[in-house]
Amino acid sequence: MMMNKKIEKLKNFRIFLLKQLSSLTTGQLNTIPAGYTNNIIWNLGHLICAQQNLCYVRSGLPITVDDKYFSPYMPGTKPEGFIDEQDIKSIKELFITSIDQLQSDFDQRIFKNYSPSVMIPKVYGFEVNNMDEAIDYLLYHEGFHGGYILSLKHLV
Repeated sequence: MMMNKKIEKLKNFRIFLLKQLSSLTTGQLNTIPAGYTNNIIWNLGHLICAQQNLCYVRSGLPITVDDKYFSPYMPGTKPEGFIDEQDIKSIKELFITSIDQLQSDFDQRIFKNYSPSVMIPKVYGFEVNNMDEAIDYLLYHEGFHGGYILSLKHLV
């Protein structure tokens, strides 16, 4: 089946981001610069979490990643400790495979019972009422955090 264009854009943006970060060490990915509340690896985890939350949780479905790559990265959280090399490797893999899984599940039309978000309009000024709008939102959200990640890269 042909890849959904918006999901393909999400995946391509994530591949781009990982390439930008490929030269950074475990220490650099964990560094929280002065004046900031999080780090690069937290932001990657947060993007995985947001995608799982918006697509699966809001559809009444179980998340497709281990909870250790979900709960610690919810909105309003911040890094709780040092993320080791093995977990960083897992996060980078999930960063791509979670999008492949999303595409597969999208093709199988499992996102039937979507619950509209009441939180997002308060933050960004638009509603997320269905799966298509969730993917639109994710594109915006990934870009927002992508800019943040690239800013952090210059400070570590």
